[in-house]
Amino acid sequence: MFRERFKDVNIKGDLFGGVTTAIISLPLALAFGVASGAGAEAGLWGAILVGFFASLFGGSSTLISEPTGPMTVIMTAILTTMVAKYPESGMAISFTVVMMAGGFQFLIGTLKLGKYVTLMPYSVISGFMSGIGVILIILQLSPLLGHAAPAGGVIGTLSSLPNTLANIHFSELLLGLLTLATLFLFPKHLRKYVPAQLVALIGVTLLSILIFDTDSIRRIGEIPAGLPSLVIPHINADIFMTMVIDALVLGTLGCIDTLLTAVIGDSLTRKEHDSDKELRGQGLANMISGLFGALPGAGATMGTVTNIQVGARSPLSGITRAAVLALVVLVAGGLTEPIPMAVLAGIAVYVGFNILDWSFIQRAHKVSVQGMAIMYGVMLLTVFVDLIVAVGLGVFISNILIIERLSREQARQVKAISDADQNVVPLTQSERGLLDQANGKVLFFYLSGPMIFSVSKAISRQHASIAEYEAMILDLTDVPMIDVTVGLALENAIKDAQDADCEVFLLCPNQQTQDQLRKFHVIDSLPDENAFRFRYEALQAALKHVQAKG
Repeated sequence: MFRERFKDVNIKGDLFGGVTTAIISLPLALAFGVASGAGAEAGLWGAILVGFFASLFGGSSTLISEPTGPMTVIMTAILTTMVAKYPESGMAISFTVVMMAGGFQFLIGTLKLGKYVTLMPYSVISGFMSGIGVILIILQLSPLLGHAAPAGGVIGTLSSLPNTLANIHFSELLLGLLTLATLFLFPKHLRKYVPAQLVALIGVTLLSILIFDTDSIRRIGEIPAGLPSLVIPHINADIFMTMVIDALVLGTLGCIDTLLTAVIGDSLTRKEHDSDKELRGQGLANMISGLFGALPGAGATMGTVTNIQVGARSPLSGITRAAVLALVVLVAGGLTEPIPMAVLAGIAVYVGFNILDWSFIQRAHKVSVQGMAIMYGVMLLTVFVDLIVAVGLGVFISNILIIERLSREQARQVKAISDADQNVVPLTQSERGLLDQANGKVLFFYLSGPMIFSVSKAISRQHASIAEYEAMILDLTDVPMIDVTVGLALENAIKDAQDADCEVFLLCPNQQTQDQLRKFHVIDSLPDENAFRFRYEALQAALKHVQAKG
Protein backbone atom coordinates (compact mmCIF):
# COMPACT_ATOMS: atom_id res chain seq x y z
CA MET A 1 0.00 0.00 0.00
CA PHE A 2 2.73 2.47 1.00
CA ARG A 3 4.83 1.56 -2.03
CA GLU A 4 1.90 2.51 -4.27
CA ARG A 5 1.41 5.79 -2.35
CA PHE A 6 5.03 6.84 -2.84
CA LYS A 7 5.59 5.61 -6.41
CA ASP A 8 5.69 9.18 -7.83
CA VAL A 9 8.21 10.56 -5.35
CA ASN A 10 10.03 13.65 -6.61
CA ILE A 11 12.60 14.27 -3.86
CA LYS A 12 13.40 17.89 -4.73
CA GLY A 13 9.80 18.92 -5.45
CA ASP A 14 8.37 17.06 -2.45
CA LEU A 15 10.89 18.47 0.03
CA PHE A 16 10.50 22.00 -1.33
CA GLY A 17 6.71 21.60 -1.27
CA GLY A 18 6.83 20.43 2.34
CA VAL A 19 8.97 23.35 3.52
CA THR A 20 6.93 25.91 1.54
CA THR A 21 3.57 24.69 2.83
CA ALA A 22 4.94 24.56 6.39
CA ILE A 23 5.79 28.27 6.10
CA ILE A 24 2.26 28.97 4.84
CA SER A 25 0.67 26.80 7.56
CA LEU A 26 2.48 28.32 10.52
CA PRO A 27 0.59 31.66 10.78
CA LEU A 28 -2.74 30.00 9.91
CA ALA A 29 -2.30 27.26 12.51
CA LEU A 30 -1.49 29.86 15.18
CA ALA A 31 -4.45 32.02 14.15
CA PHE A 32 -6.93 29.12 14.07
CA GLY A 33 -5.68 27.77 17.39
CA VAL A 34 -6.18 31.11 19.12
CA ALA A 35 -9.49 31.77 17.34
CA SER A 36 -10.90 28.41 18.45
CA GLY A 37 -10.19 29.07 22.12
CA ALA A 38 -8.05 25.94 22.45
CA GLY A 39 -4.79 27.86 22.21
CA ALA A 40 -2.07 28.35 19.61
CA GLU A 41 -0.47 24.99 20.46
CA ALA A 42 -3.72 23.17 19.60
CA GLY A 43 -3.64 24.76 16.15
CA LEU A 44 0.01 23.86 15.58
CA TRP A 45 -0.36 20.26 16.71
CA GLY A 46 -3.53 19.98 14.63
CA ALA A 47 -1.53 21.03 11.56
CA ILE A 48 1.21 18.52 12.44
CA LEU A 49 -0.89 15.47 13.33
CA VAL A 50 -3.68 15.86 10.76
CA GLY A 51 -1.16 16.74 8.05
CA PHE A 52 1.11 13.78 8.83
CA PHE A 53 -1.47 11.00 9.16
CA ALA A 54 -3.71 12.23 6.32
CA SER A 55 -0.67 12.26 4.02
CA LEU A 56 0.38 8.81 5.17
CA PHE A 57 -3.01 7.08 4.90
CA GLY A 58 -5.06 9.30 2.54
CA GLY A 59 -6.17 8.77 -1.04
CA SER A 60 -4.61 11.82 -2.69
CA SER A 61 -0.88 12.14 -3.38
CA THR A 62 -0.50 15.90 -2.98
CA LEU A 63 -3.32 16.97 -0.64
CA ILE A 64 -2.24 19.16 2.28
CA SER A 65 -4.44 18.71 5.35
CA GLU A 66 -4.57 21.04 8.36
CA PRO A 67 -7.03 23.03 10.48
CA THR A 68 -9.16 25.10 8.09
CA GLY A 69 -11.43 28.11 8.50
CA PRO A 70 -14.68 26.11 8.23
CA MET A 71 -13.50 23.41 10.66
CA THR A 72 -12.26 26.04 13.10
CA VAL A 73 -15.64 27.82 13.10
CA ILE A 74 -17.47 24.62 14.06
CA MET A 75 -14.80 23.65 16.61
CA THR A 76 -15.03 27.11 18.18
CA ALA A 77 -18.78 26.70 18.68
CA ILE A 78 -18.31 23.22 20.20
CA LEU A 79 -15.57 24.38 22.59
CA THR A 80 -17.46 27.49 23.64
CA THR A 81 -20.64 25.55 24.39
CA MET A 82 -19.01 22.61 26.18
CA VAL A 83 -16.62 24.66 28.31
CA ALA A 84 -19.46 27.00 29.35
CA LYS A 85 -21.62 24.05 30.46
CA TYR A 86 -18.85 21.92 31.96
CA PRO A 87 -15.88 24.08 33.01
CA GLU A 88 -13.84 21.11 34.25
CA SER A 89 -14.53 18.50 31.56
CA GLY A 90 -15.67 20.70 28.65
CA MET A 91 -12.30 20.65 26.91
CA ALA A 92 -12.07 16.83 27.11
CA ILE A 93 -15.67 16.51 25.85
CA SER A 94 -14.88 18.80 22.89
CA PHE A 95 -11.87 16.76 21.79
CA THR A 96 -13.90 13.57 22.26
CA VAL A 97 -16.28 15.07 19.70
CA VAL A 98 -13.27 15.51 17.39
CA MET A 99 -12.43 11.81 17.80
CA MET A 100 -16.07 10.89 17.11
CA ALA A 101 -16.03 13.09 13.98
CA GLY A 102 -12.91 11.28 12.80
CA GLY A 103 -14.61 7.96 13.45
CA PHE A 104 -17.60 9.11 11.40
CA GLN A 105 -15.31 10.10 8.50
CA PHE A 106 -13.55 6.73 8.68
CA LEU A 107 -16.95 4.99 8.59
CA ILE A 108 -18.06 7.01 5.53
CA GLY A 109 -14.88 5.97 3.73
CA THR A 110 -15.19 2.32 4.81
CA LEU A 111 -18.79 2.15 3.56
CA LYS A 112 -17.59 3.65 0.24
CA LEU A 113 -19.93 6.64 0.47
CA GLY A 114 -17.31 9.22 -0.46
CA LYS A 115 -18.77 9.87 -3.91
CA TYR A 116 -22.06 11.00 -2.33
CA VAL A 117 -20.56 13.56 0.08
CA THR A 118 -20.29 16.44 -2.39
CA LEU A 119 -23.41 15.43 -4.32
CA MET A 120 -25.32 18.61 -3.52
CA PRO A 121 -26.26 21.76 -5.46
CA TYR A 122 -23.50 24.35 -5.78
CA SER A 123 -25.81 27.09 -4.45
CA VAL A 124 -26.00 25.17 -1.13
CA ILE A 125 -22.22 24.59 -0.98
CA SER A 126 -21.61 28.25 -1.82
CA GLY A 127 -24.13 29.39 0.80
CA PHE A 128 -22.77 27.45 3.75
CA MET A 129 -19.13 28.14 2.87
CA SER A 130 -19.88 31.88 2.61
CA GLY A 131 -21.82 31.65 5.87
CA ILE A 132 -18.81 30.10 7.57
CA GLY A 133 -16.66 32.93 6.21
CA VAL A 134 -19.06 35.50 7.71
CA ILE A 135 -19.01 33.67 11.08
CA LEU A 136 -15.20 33.65 11.13
CA ILE A 137 -15.11 37.40 10.44
CA ILE A 138 -17.74 38.19 13.10
CA LEU A 139 -16.01 36.07 15.75
CA GLN A 140 -12.75 37.97 15.20
CA LEU A 141 -14.26 41.44 15.63
CA SER A 142 -13.67 41.56 19.40
CA PRO A 143 -10.04 40.29 19.24
CA LEU A 144 -9.41 42.75 16.41
CA LEU A 145 -10.66 45.58 18.62
CA GLY A 146 -8.49 44.51 21.55
CA HIS A 147 -10.84 42.32 23.60
CA ALA A 148 -11.18 38.61 24.30
CA ALA A 149 -13.87 36.89 22.27
CA PRO A 150 -17.16 36.99 24.25
CA ALA A 151 -19.26 33.91 24.97
CA GLY A 152 -22.30 33.17 22.87
CA GLY A 153 -20.77 32.83 19.41
CA VAL A 154 -22.11 35.10 16.65
CA ILE A 155 -25.08 36.38 18.65
CA GLY A 156 -22.93 36.99 21.73
CA THR A 157 -20.32 38.85 19.68
CA LEU A 158 -22.90 41.06 17.96
CA SER A 159 -24.69 41.74 21.28
CA SER A 160 -21.48 42.86 22.96
CA LEU A 161 -20.30 44.89 19.96
CA PRO A 162 -21.62 48.28 21.22
CA ASN A 163 -19.70 47.85 24.47
CA THR A 164 -16.62 46.63 22.58
CA LEU A 165 -16.73 49.64 20.27
CA ALA A 166 -17.04 51.96 23.25
CA ASN A 167 -13.84 50.49 24.75
CA ILE A 168 -11.57 49.99 21.75
CA HIS A 169 -7.91 49.30 22.44
CA PHE A 170 -6.53 51.44 19.63
CA SER A 171 -3.04 49.98 19.83
CA GLU A 172 -4.35 46.47 19.06
CA LEU A 173 -6.78 47.78 16.44
CA LEU A 174 -3.82 49.47 14.72
CA LEU A 175 -1.88 46.19 14.63
CA GLY A 176 -4.93 44.33 13.31
CA LEU A 177 -5.50 46.90 10.57
CA LEU A 178 -1.81 46.86 9.60
CA THR A 179 -2.04 43.05 9.32
CA LEU A 180 -5.12 43.29 7.09
CA ALA A 181 -3.52 46.01 4.96
CA THR A 182 -0.43 43.84 4.46
CA LEU A 183 -2.53 40.82 3.50
CA PHE A 184 -4.80 42.67 1.07
CA LEU A 185 -2.16 44.92 -0.50
CA PHE A 186 0.79 42.54 -0.69
CA PRO A 187 1.89 42.44 -4.38
CA LYS A 188 0.66 39.41 -6.30
CA HIS A 189 3.98 38.76 -8.02
CA LEU A 190 5.73 38.50 -4.63
CA ARG A 191 3.19 35.97 -3.28
CA LYS A 192 4.82 33.36 -5.51
CA TYR A 193 7.99 33.60 -3.43
CA VAL A 194 6.74 34.32 0.09
CA PRO A 195 3.26 33.96 1.65
CA ALA A 196 1.59 37.24 2.61
CA GLN A 197 0.47 35.72 5.94
CA LEU A 198 4.06 35.10 7.00
CA VAL A 199 5.13 38.62 5.98
CA ALA A 200 2.25 40.11 8.00
CA LEU A 201 2.96 37.87 11.00
CA ILE A 202 6.67 38.67 11.18
CA GLY A 203 6.50 42.32 10.04
CA VAL A 204 3.68 43.50 12.32
CA THR A 205 5.03 41.47 15.28
CA LEU A 206 8.43 43.14 14.95
CA LEU A 207 6.74 46.54 14.69
CA SER A 208 4.70 45.81 17.84
CA ILE A 209 7.89 44.97 19.74
CA LEU A 210 9.50 48.26 18.64
CA ILE A 211 6.48 50.49 19.32
CA PHE A 212 4.66 48.93 22.28
CA ASP A 213 5.67 47.50 25.62
CA THR A 214 5.50 43.74 25.94
CA ASP A 215 2.67 43.93 28.47
CA SER A 216 0.64 46.75 26.91
CA ILE A 217 -0.98 44.51 24.31
CA ARG A 218 -2.21 40.92 24.39
CA ARG A 219 0.30 38.42 23.00
CA ILE A 220 0.30 34.65 22.47
CA GLY A 221 2.78 33.92 25.20
CA GLU A 222 5.08 30.92 25.35
CA ILE A 223 3.94 27.73 23.63
CA PRO A 224 4.75 24.67 25.76
CA ALA A 225 7.66 22.71 24.31
CA GLY A 226 7.43 18.94 24.08
CA LEU A 227 4.77 16.55 22.92
CA PRO A 228 1.10 17.29 23.65
CA SER A 229 -0.69 15.45 26.44
CA LEU A 230 -3.17 12.69 25.78
CA VAL A 231 -6.86 13.55 26.18
CA ILE A 232 -8.82 10.75 27.81
CA PRO A 233 -12.10 10.40 25.89
CA HIS A 234 -14.94 11.77 28.00
CA ILE A 235 -18.56 11.02 27.14
CA ASN A 236 -21.27 12.77 29.12
CA ALA A 237 -24.53 10.79 29.04
CA ASP A 238 -26.63 13.96 29.53
CA ILE A 239 -25.41 15.50 26.29
CA PHE A 240 -24.53 12.36 24.32
CA MET A 241 -26.93 13.18 21.46
CA THR A 242 -25.53 16.72 21.29
CA MET A 243 -22.03 15.26 21.02
CA VAL A 244 -23.16 12.90 18.24
CA ILE A 245 -24.79 15.75 16.29
CA ASP A 246 -21.71 17.98 16.74
CA ALA A 247 -19.50 15.12 15.55
CA LEU A 248 -21.70 14.57 12.48
CA VAL A 249 -21.55 18.29 11.61
CA LEU A 250 -17.79 18.46 12.11
CA GLY A 251 -17.15 15.20 10.26
CA THR A 252 -19.44 16.03 7.34
CA LEU A 253 -17.93 19.47 6.91
CA GLY A 254 -14.46 17.92 6.97
CA CYS A 255 -15.50 15.42 4.28
CA ILE A 256 -16.92 18.15 2.03
CA ASP A 257 -13.94 20.47 2.58
CA THR A 258 -11.46 17.68 1.87
CA LEU A 259 -13.10 16.22 -1.23
CA LEU A 260 -13.68 19.62 -2.85
CA THR A 261 -9.99 20.40 -2.33
CA ALA A 262 -9.02 16.97 -3.67
CA VAL A 263 -10.97 17.68 -6.87
CA ILE A 264 -9.04 20.96 -7.28
CA GLY A 265 -5.80 19.02 -6.77
CA ASP A 266 -6.83 16.47 -9.40
CA SER A 267 -7.40 19.24 -11.94
CA LEU A 268 -3.80 20.41 -11.42
CA THR A 269 -2.07 17.01 -11.33
CA ARG A 270 -4.27 15.31 -13.98
CA LYS A 271 -4.69 12.39 -11.58
CA GLU A 272 -7.72 11.03 -9.77
CA HIS A 273 -7.86 10.69 -5.99
CA ASP A 274 -9.54 7.83 -4.12
CA SER A 275 -12.40 9.53 -2.21
CA ASP A 276 -13.09 6.64 0.15
CA LYS A 277 -9.44 6.09 1.01
CA GLU A 278 -9.00 9.82 1.52
CA LEU A 279 -11.89 9.91 4.00
CA ARG A 280 -10.47 6.93 5.89
CA GLY A 281 -7.13 8.73 6.11
CA GLN A 282 -8.74 11.99 7.21
CA GLY A 283 -10.84 10.14 9.79
CA LEU A 284 -7.82 8.40 11.28
CA ALA A 285 -5.90 11.70 11.31
CA ASN A 286 -8.69 13.53 13.13
CA MET A 287 -9.11 10.73 15.68
CA ILE A 288 -5.40 10.96 16.52
CA SER A 289 -5.53 14.77 16.55
CA GLY A 290 -8.46 14.75 18.98
CA LEU A 291 -6.67 12.20 21.18
CA PHE A 292 -3.82 14.70 21.62
CA GLY A 293 -6.04 17.75 22.19
CA ALA A 294 -5.31 19.25 18.77
CA LEU A 295 -7.67 20.94 16.33
CA PRO A 296 -9.41 18.85 13.65
CA GLY A 297 -8.47 19.47 10.04
CA ALA A 298 -9.34 18.85 6.42
CA GLY A 299 -7.87 19.35 2.97
CA ALA A 300 -6.68 22.95 2.63
CA THR A 301 -7.00 24.53 -0.82
CA MET A 302 -4.23 27.12 -0.55
CA GLY A 303 -1.67 24.68 0.84
CA THR A 304 -2.59 21.98 -1.70
CA VAL A 305 -2.37 24.30 -4.71
CA THR A 306 0.97 25.73 -3.54
CA ASN A 307 2.28 22.24 -2.84
CA ILE A 308 1.53 21.13 -6.41
CA GLN A 309 2.79 24.33 -8.02
CA VAL A 310 6.24 24.07 -6.41
CA GLY A 311 6.70 20.50 -7.70
CA ALA A 312 5.37 18.09 -5.06
CA ARG A 313 4.09 14.79 -6.47
CA SER A 314 3.82 12.41 -3.51
CA PRO A 315 2.73 12.29 0.18
CA LEU A 316 6.39 12.90 1.11
CA SER A 317 5.65 16.64 0.86
CA GLY A 318 2.89 16.43 3.50
CA ILE A 319 5.13 14.37 5.80
CA THR A 320 7.99 16.86 5.34
CA ARG A 321 5.65 19.73 6.15
CA ALA A 322 4.56 18.03 9.39
CA ALA A 323 8.20 17.42 10.35
CA VAL A 324 9.14 21.08 9.77
CA LEU A 325 6.23 22.30 11.90
CA ALA A 326 7.07 19.78 14.65
CA LEU A 327 10.63 21.12 14.65
CA VAL A 328 9.29 24.67 15.11
CA VAL A 329 7.14 23.63 18.08
CA LEU A 330 9.74 21.45 19.79
CA VAL A 331 12.82 23.61 19.20
CA ALA A 332 11.77 27.18 18.35
CA GLY A 333 8.50 27.55 20.27
CA GLY A 334 9.80 30.65 22.07
CA LEU A 335 9.83 32.60 18.79
CA THR A 336 6.03 32.71 18.79
CA GLU A 337 5.78 34.27 22.26
CA PRO A 338 5.67 37.98 21.23
CA ILE A 339 3.07 37.55 18.45
CA PRO A 340 0.13 39.90 19.19
CA MET A 341 -3.37 38.43 19.36
CA ALA A 342 -4.60 41.24 17.07
CA VAL A 343 -2.26 40.07 14.32
CA LEU A 344 -3.72 36.55 14.48
CA ALA A 345 -7.23 38.05 14.49
CA GLY A 346 -6.33 39.98 11.33
CA ILE A 347 -5.09 36.81 9.63
CA ALA A 348 -8.29 34.98 10.62
CA VAL A 349 -10.46 37.82 9.24
CA TYR A 350 -8.53 37.64 5.97
CA VAL A 351 -9.15 33.88 5.80
CA GLY A 352 -12.86 34.46 6.47
CA PHE A 353 -12.97 37.06 3.70
CA ASN A 354 -11.42 34.58 1.26
CA ILE A 355 -13.81 31.78 2.27
CA LEU A 356 -16.69 33.94 1.00
CA ASP A 357 -17.59 32.68 -2.48
CA TRP A 358 -17.16 36.03 -4.21
CA SER A 359 -17.28 34.63 -7.74
CA PHE A 360 -20.75 33.16 -7.17
CA ILE A 361 -21.99 36.11 -5.08
CA GLN A 362 -21.17 38.50 -7.95
CA ARG A 363 -23.07 36.53 -10.58
CA ALA A 364 -25.74 34.62 -8.61
CA HIS A 365 -28.46 37.14 -9.49
CA LYS A 366 -27.61 36.75 -13.19
CA VAL A 367 -27.62 32.95 -13.15
CA SER A 368 -30.87 32.22 -11.31
CA VAL A 369 -33.11 34.06 -8.86
CA GLN A 370 -33.93 30.73 -7.19
CA GLY A 371 -30.25 29.80 -6.92
CA MET A 372 -29.47 33.22 -5.45
CA ALA A 373 -32.30 32.91 -2.90
CA ILE A 374 -31.08 29.46 -1.83
CA MET A 375 -27.48 30.63 -1.55
CA TYR A 376 -28.32 33.65 0.63
CA GLY A 377 -30.90 31.67 2.62
CA VAL A 378 -28.35 28.96 3.43
CA MET A 379 -25.74 31.60 4.27
CA LEU A 380 -28.05 33.39 6.75
CA LEU A 381 -29.20 30.13 8.34
CA THR A 382 -25.56 29.05 8.70
CA VAL A 383 -24.65 32.31 10.43
CA PHE A 384 -27.67 32.74 12.70
CA VAL A 385 -29.20 29.28 13.16
CA ASP A 386 -27.26 26.09 12.50
CA LEU A 387 -25.15 24.49 9.76
CA ILE A 388 -27.16 21.24 9.68
CA VAL A 389 -30.46 23.14 9.41
CA ALA A 390 -28.99 25.36 6.69
CA VAL A 391 -27.64 22.50 4.56
CA GLY A 392 -30.68 20.28 5.18
CA LEU A 393 -33.18 22.96 4.15
CA GLY A 394 -30.99 24.12 1.26
CA VAL A 395 -30.65 20.62 -0.20
CA PHE A 396 -34.37 19.89 0.34
CA ILE A 397 -35.58 23.08 -1.37
CA SER A 398 -33.02 22.74 -4.18
CA ASN A 399 -34.10 19.16 -4.85
CA ILE A 400 -37.77 20.14 -4.86
CA LEU A 401 -37.05 22.86 -7.44
CA ILE A 402 -34.95 20.49 -9.54
CA ILE A 403 -37.66 17.81 -9.42
CA GLU A 404 -40.26 20.39 -10.42
CA ARG A 405 -38.16 21.41 -13.47
CA LEU A 406 -37.48 17.79 -14.37
CA SER A 407 -41.16 16.92 -14.07
CA ARG A 408 -42.04 19.67 -16.57
CA GLU A 409 -39.47 18.30 -19.02
CA GLN A 410 -40.47 14.69 -18.50
CA ALA A 411 -44.19 15.48 -18.80
CA ARG A 412 -43.43 16.53 -22.38
CA GLN A 413 -42.18 12.99 -23.02
CA VAL A 414 -45.57 11.50 -22.10
CA LYS A 415 -47.65 11.61 -25.29
CA ALA A 416 -50.94 9.99 -26.17
CA ILE A 417 -52.00 10.21 -29.84
CA SER A 418 -54.47 8.52 -32.11
CA ASP A 419 -53.71 10.43 -35.33
CA ALA A 420 -50.50 9.65 -37.21
CA ASP A 421 -50.51 13.18 -38.64
CA GLN A 422 -49.35 14.34 -35.20
CA ASN A 423 -45.61 14.07 -35.69
CA VAL A 424 -44.71 13.60 -32.04
CA VAL A 425 -43.54 10.01 -31.74
CA PRO A 426 -40.75 8.13 -33.57
CA LEU A 427 -43.01 6.16 -35.95
CA THR A 428 -41.82 5.02 -39.37
CA GLN A 429 -43.93 5.63 -42.47
CA SER A 430 -45.31 2.07 -42.42
CA GLU A 431 -46.16 2.34 -38.70
CA ARG A 432 -47.98 5.62 -39.31
CA GLY A 433 -49.98 3.89 -42.04
CA LEU A 434 -51.15 1.23 -39.58
CA LEU A 435 -52.17 3.89 -37.03
CA ASP A 436 -54.12 5.77 -39.74
CA GLN A 437 -56.01 2.58 -40.67
CA ALA A 438 -57.36 2.38 -37.10
CA ASN A 439 -59.45 5.53 -37.76
CA GLY A 440 -58.77 7.04 -34.34
CA LYS A 441 -59.71 3.88 -32.43
CA VAL A 442 -56.16 3.13 -31.23
CA LEU A 443 -54.49 5.28 -28.59
CA PHE A 444 -50.72 5.25 -28.97
CA PHE A 445 -49.42 6.01 -25.45
CA TYR A 446 -45.70 6.89 -25.76
CA LEU A 447 -43.24 7.53 -22.91
CA SER A 448 -39.51 8.24 -23.13
CA GLY A 449 -36.63 8.89 -20.75
CA PRO A 450 -36.33 7.99 -17.05
CA MET A 451 -39.76 8.00 -15.43
CA ILE A 452 -39.79 9.22 -11.82
CA PHE A 453 -42.68 9.95 -9.48
CA SER A 454 -43.23 13.49 -10.74
CA VAL A 455 -44.47 12.14 -14.12
CA SER A 456 -47.41 10.23 -12.65
CA LYS A 457 -49.79 13.23 -13.01
CA ALA A 458 -48.92 13.62 -16.70
CA ILE A 459 -49.67 9.92 -17.24
CA SER A 460 -53.05 10.27 -15.53
CA ARG A 461 -53.88 13.35 -17.65
CA GLN A 462 -53.02 11.68 -20.95
CA HIS A 463 -55.13 8.57 -20.46
CA ALA A 464 -58.15 10.40 -18.99
CA SER A 465 -60.24 9.89 -22.17
CA ILE A 466 -59.44 6.20 -22.53
CA ALA A 467 -63.12 5.25 -22.89
CA GLU A 468 -63.15 6.73 -26.42
CA TYR A 469 -60.74 4.06 -27.73
CA GLU A 470 -60.91 0.34 -28.46
CA ALA A 471 -57.19 -0.40 -28.11
CA MET A 472 -54.23 1.22 -26.32
CA ILE A 473 -50.57 0.61 -27.07
CA LEU A 474 -48.36 1.39 -24.08
CA ASP A 475 -44.97 2.11 -25.66
CA LEU A 476 -42.07 1.98 -23.17
CA THR A 477 -39.36 1.35 -25.78
CA ASP A 478 -37.37 4.46 -24.79
CA VAL A 479 -37.88 4.18 -21.02
CA PRO A 480 -34.67 2.97 -19.29
CA MET A 481 -36.14 2.96 -15.78
CA ILE A 482 -39.30 3.66 -13.81
CA ASP A 483 -39.95 4.17 -10.12
CA VAL A 484 -42.77 2.67 -8.07
CA THR A 485 -45.03 5.77 -8.33
CA VAL A 486 -44.90 5.72 -12.13
CA GLY A 487 -45.41 1.95 -12.05
CA LEU A 488 -48.63 2.41 -10.07
CA ALA A 489 -49.77 5.19 -12.46
CA LEU A 490 -49.25 2.81 -15.40
CA GLU A 491 -51.12 0.08 -13.54
CA ASN A 492 -54.06 2.49 -13.09
CA ALA A 493 -53.93 3.37 -16.80
CA ILE A 494 -54.09 -0.35 -17.70
CA LYS A 495 -56.96 -0.98 -15.28
CA ASP A 496 -58.91 2.06 -16.54
CA ALA A 497 -58.49 0.84 -20.13
CA GLN A 498 -59.61 -2.67 -19.26
CA ASP A 499 -62.62 -1.33 -17.33
CA ALA A 500 -63.58 0.66 -20.45
CA ASP A 501 -63.28 -2.51 -22.59
CA CYS A 502 -60.17 -1.13 -24.27
CA GLU A 503 -57.56 -3.79 -25.10
CA VAL A 504 -54.04 -2.98 -23.86
CA PHE A 505 -50.89 -3.92 -25.79
CA LEU A 506 -47.48 -3.53 -24.14
CA LEU A 507 -44.35 -2.53 -26.03
CA CYS A 508 -41.39 -2.93 -23.67
CA PRO A 509 -38.18 -4.37 -25.18
CA ASN A 510 -35.98 -2.97 -22.37
CA GLN A 511 -35.34 -5.91 -20.04
CA GLN A 512 -34.62 -3.72 -16.99
CA THR A 513 -37.88 -1.80 -17.39
CA GLN A 514 -39.73 -5.07 -17.97
CA ASP A 515 -38.27 -6.53 -14.76
CA GLN A 516 -39.35 -3.43 -12.82
CA LEU A 517 -42.91 -3.72 -14.15
CA ARG A 518 -43.06 -7.37 -13.08
CA LYS A 519 -41.56 -6.53 -9.70
CA PHE A 520 -44.30 -3.92 -9.15
CA HIS A 521 -46.93 -6.41 -10.51
CA VAL A 522 -47.99 -3.75 -13.02
CA ILE A 523 -48.47 -6.08 -15.99
CA ASP A 524 -49.88 -9.10 -14.15
CA SER A 525 -53.31 -8.51 -15.76
CA LEU A 526 -51.95 -8.47 -19.34
CA PRO A 527 -51.81 -11.74 -21.30
CA ASP A 528 -48.37 -12.71 -22.64
CA GLU A 529 -49.59 -12.49 -26.26
CA ASN A 530 -50.25 -8.75 -25.73
CA ALA A 531 -46.56 -8.02 -25.07
CA PHE A 532 -44.36 -7.09 -28.03
CA ARG A 533 -40.78 -6.06 -28.77
CA PHE A 534 -41.41 -4.12 -31.98
CA ARG A 535 -43.80 -1.22 -32.70
CA TYR A 536 -44.95 -2.57 -36.05
CA GLU A 537 -46.07 -5.86 -34.45
CA ALA A 538 -47.91 -4.03 -31.64
CA LEU A 539 -49.68 -1.75 -34.13
CA GLN A 540 -50.65 -4.72 -36.28
CA ALA A 541 -52.15 -6.51 -33.27
CA ALA A 542 -54.04 -3.38 -32.17
CA LEU A 543 -55.41 -2.81 -35.70
CA LYS A 544 -56.45 -6.45 -35.95
CA HIS A 545 -58.31 -6.15 -32.63
CA VAL A 546 -60.14 -2.97 -33.77
CA GLN A 547 -61.12 -4.53 -37.10
CA ALA A 548 -62.37 -7.65 -35.34
CA LYS A 549 -64.58 -5.55 -33.03
CA GLY A 550 -65.82 -3.50 -35.99
